[in-house]
Amino acid sequence: MSSQPQTLLPRLRALGLRPRKGLGQHYLTDPDILADIVAAAELPPAAVVIEVGPGPGALTAALAPVSGRLIAIELDNKLAPLLAELYEDWPQVHIIHADALQLSPTQALTQTGGVAPYYALGNIPYYITSPLLRHFLEAELPPERMVFTIQLDVAQRIVARPPRMSLLAVSVQVYARPRIVRKLPPGAFTPPPKVHSAVLRLDVLPQPQVAPEQREAFFRVVRAGFGQKRKTLRNSLAAGLHLSTTVTESAIRAAGLNPKQRAQELDISQWLRLMAEIQKPTD
Repeated sequence: MSSQPQTLLPRLRALGLRPRKGLGQHYLTDPDILADIVAAAELPPAAVVIEVGPGPGALTAALAPVSGRLIAIELDNKLAPLLAELYEDWPQVHIIHADALQLSPTQALTQTGGVAPYYALGNIPYYITSPLLRHFLEAELPPERMVFTIQLDVAQRIVARPPRMSLLAVSVQVYARPRIVRKLPPGAFTPPPKVHSAVLRLDVLPQPQVAPEQREAFFRVVRAGFGQKRKTLRNSLAAGLHLSTTVTESAIRAAGLNPKQRAQELDISQWLRLMAEIQKPTD
């Protein structure tokens, strides 16, 4: 095993291989930013890590020396075999050619040595941000912590608090505590994206704030509330749940809320109270 892992960047330049726009590839190679991403994960000794979208392997090179097992999932059929070749002398590094959205964490872990607590990191294609977060947070075995580089405005929506909540914020905060580690300018990437970016850390809760048997009803109510976010809760819930405004106003008041409030003003505990009231049978 070589003392210091390398990246594919010199070889990609020699081969004339450039980031593929269709896969949302923007390479992040700044060593200081990469070090901040690894530090934000607070990996314990011999941590098991799943990296999504290693690309040329810049973050992989930073993670390999501090991981007990590193599973890098790469969709690009040109990069995956090159990465496997680059890391053939690193027995703890496993390169899987697959779509991270189609491969469950349990499958990735099973293929590479067995199921274990793990951490998820990556400089991910921005167009898969929401489905990827859901993929990990709702997995049979969610990670201990996630650190992803994503679009700044999306990160800001995820970490929002009342009165600036969004459906995305609720959907993530049910499962994890999010915070922005640092913001990144477009020039930190090759090629530069058209938007600013952020390193987002998500500390996954030991137990989600909504029990599994309540989630379908919970998100049905939340989606209805945000369905017409310019309207008051009284009206948006009535439209989204096909109830009369009399019923929704009664439920809102019983939950200790104001019918004139809007969805973005509620936190998760208030949504839970509201769901419970809406589920109560009416006379």
